[in-house]
Amino acid sequence: MTKVVLITGGSSGIGKSIGEFLQDKQYIVYGTSRSPEKCINSKIKLIELDVRDQESINKAVNYVIYQEGRIDVVINNAGVGITGPLEEIPLEEIKNNFETNLYGPIQVIKAVLPQMRLQKSGLIINITSIAGYMGLPYRSVYSASKGALELITEALRMEVKSFGIEITNVAPGDFATNIASGRYHAPLLNNSPYNKTYRETLETMNTHVDSGSNPNKMAAVIFKIIQTKKPNVHYKIGAFMQRFSIVLKRILPDKMYEKLLMNHYKL
Repeated sequence: MTKVVLITGGSSGIGKSIGEFLQDKQYIVYGTSRSPEKCINSKIKLIELDVRDQESINKAVNYVIYQEGRIDVVINNAGVGITGPLEEIPLEEIKNNFETNLYGPIQVIKAVLPQMRLQKSGLIINITSIAGYMGLPYRSVYSASKGALELITEALRMEVKSFGIEITNVAPGDFATNIASGRYHAPLLNNSPYNKTYRETLETMNTHVDSGSNPNKMAAVIFKIIQTKKPNVHYKIGAFMQRFSIVLKRILPDKMYEKLLMNHYKL
């Protein structure tokens, strides 16, 4: 049976790469975008979905079920970056980030679980981030929103396992996508006490993204996970040092690990 896949944020970056890869493997793929009509060259079918809008989520999920009679795989990929000194990020932007990176995926999960329970099968893949495993300077909000989704997934896996539903986290490191251009940046203020260190950290972050891995590598991992009968709780995908940083956090004393990060970001 050909599996039906729904990918949020499927019009660009990692989501687009995953969608095209799976479609080439003969999956039935529905990507989503807030404005699918603008994506005239999309190789996969795009439907409208805004993860911040419950009605939009329900409409998209119901459309796929109506068209295909089922949803086998949901990939919660839609997300936004955010940077800045916590003191200088407007609360409204913090809330917006959590709306997209945490509450959005939760709402999508809630919308698809009844259908998956009916099928007695299903796989939900939450795209988180290696940044979600640690508090990173000037990325506090992003780290927090992605870290929260990691923990939600851990708990939810146990709640739905008896229904035949599997859930997993995939935490990418830096991939060469357009996330930096769509990220909310707290403005660099000339009179800010953080100006110099924030500016330098921002330059470092953008360099890492520009020189990041090919998104097709992520797509290949997702394909392999879909074919796995019992997926792991966590998958980390990225450069060796990015993945190794999670190991270091686990084994090093807190202050030593903090010093490593501060040295890395020249703080």
